[in-house]
Amino acid sequence: MFTCDICGQSGLSEPDMRTHILIVHEENERSCPICNLSGISYDELMFHIETAHSETKPVDDRRTVCSIDKEKDSNSSLQTSRLTQLKHKAPEHTEFEMDRMKEPKPEELQLSCSASPSNCVRPFRQNLNRNRESKRLIQSNTFNGHFSGTVWRLPEQKLSDKNDKGSKSNGLCVSSEESVKFYAPECPFCGLIGGSGEDLNEHVKTKHAEVLETPQKECALADRRFAQRLQEDEEKQRRLLETKREQEEFQKLQRQHGLDNRGGYKQQTTHNMERAVARGQMNPAEYHRKRAELMETLAVGEDDGRTRTSGLMKALNEYYQRNGTEIRHVYLCAETDHYHASVGDKGWGCGYRNFQMLFSSLVKMEQYKRDLHDIVIPCIPKVQSMMEEAWKDGFDPQGAAHFKNTLRGTRAWIGATEIYSLLTFLRIKCQIVDFHHPTGPSDTHPRLFEWLRQYYSSGRDAGLHLQPRVVWTNKSPIYLQHQGHSRTIVGLEERNNGTLCLLIFDPGNQEMQKLLRRDVTGVNLRMIRRFIGSMKHKQYQIVAVNGLLSVEEKNARKHASAVLTAEKVP
Repeated sequence: MFTCDICGQSGLSEPDMRTHILIVHEENERSCPICNLSGISYDELMFHIETAHSETKPVDDRRTVCSIDKEKDSNSSLQTSRLTQLKHKAPEHTEFEMDRMKEPKPEELQLSCSASPSNCVRPFRQNLNRNRESKRLIQSNTFNGHFSGTVWRLPEQKLSDKNDKGSKSNGLCVSSEESVKFYAPECPFCGLIGGSGEDLNEHVKTKHAEVLETPQKECALADRRFAQRLQEDEEKQRRLLETKREQEEFQKLQRQHGLDNRGGYKQQTTHNMERAVARGQMNPAEYHRKRAELMETLAVGEDDGRTRTSGLMKALNEYYQRNGTEIRHVYLCAETDHYHASVGDKGWGCGYRNFQMLFSSLVKMEQYKRDLHDIVIPCIPKVQSMMEEAWKDGFDPQGAAHFKNTLRGTRAWIGATEIYSLLTFLRIKCQIVDFHHPTGPSDTHPRLFEWLRQYYSSGRDAGLHLQPRVVWTNKSPIYLQHQGHSRTIVGLEERNNGTLCLLIFDPGNQEMQKLLRRDVTGVNLRMIRRFIGSMKHKQYQIVAVNGLLSVEEKNARKHASAVLTAEKVP
């Protein structure tokens, strides 16, 4: 009867021993007791130990470690092979090794020096090799806090070319240039390398107990400091991102309001004409002609009239005389010309164009003609110069500081306060009315519409022409400002069902010529009609003209403009 030297099973016959070794030990996967290599068969494990760990020897010459010699070729005709027994132990350590055999551990598996059964499928011969070059073995003792098992210091092992032949014969094909690294458990505090995790755990508990017993208060304090540092870093990063975002928004507002030093009306006009020449949309002769006209206009300060459309109020009056049975009353302002944006002020010149519309009406009215007789419709650079003169005279110091007392050569937007200051500087009596929040459902402004109806329907100027259904007044148009744009109100429709509709000239509309045709229809009027449901901006401001100022009144308003106030509705 045979006894298995690997697992200790006894009472096996020779055929049963062959079957047992083949099934239990050869076909099952094994792991190397010296390194971390696993997932190999018993034969492959034997070959791996022989080739990769052939130079390993104990430090203490009283202890021995069995090593595997290279596989010795056997007779190919035989179906079985013989495993020789190899035992070399010091008498005083026999009991030590027997104790380890009783409680084997996979990671500490040593090749015991006991007999092996013969007739195995793959022939292996075990010999004690005392002449190999030794490796250092760290001695351990369970009674003094060291590791209880065999401990090895394992450098990186390399399967070199000399092992290629043996590797291929055992089914492990290893390239001559391939390097395989094996690591053993290592103490995180002192770097001692051990053979098993349990021994390493015991070593840490005994040798480094003071580290593990660090007071909880110190740990909590360190955690709080770390968390505080992380919070400070996050706050710093957030502030940097917020500062960057504010700078980007400020630059965007500067570009939007023309304060980014890109040049003004003259530069934009010249640049757009040069682009037209480069694209073939304008020939060089036309470019030089238009540039000369631009220089002349800027020198004189008078608008060239290329963007003006005249006769619109008369055409509207004639249309409502013929049509509009659904309308109870129509209120029209005095004769007003429409001015639309050009290539020189597109995107930023709406405030200047609305001032030109308002001023075109004032210079035609008898009430204002005498005081404005020597002033022509100014071009946009001239309006900017007039605004700078008003600031220099003391009007609106806050606005002057905002624009740094300079408008010429910029694309700066102007709004209701600039229009008010300029008109007051010209001794035109006007007022700012602020509809600062919606007063109707769905963010509408019915109070704005009602205020405008009362403005055009009241006074001795209302209802002097023709039929009472069409009231063409002598009142000036009204400057209308909201977020991002401004327009000019030239009239109002009061319908039979009580709804109100504003008539608005938009400087962005370049198709106002259509209203001059005799076959104009209600479809054409859609470009100037604005019902209450389409006026949903959060805030609207209007500048309404209502007479002339004396010199004393002008000076009083100039001093009051240090803090401009508006009539708020509601």
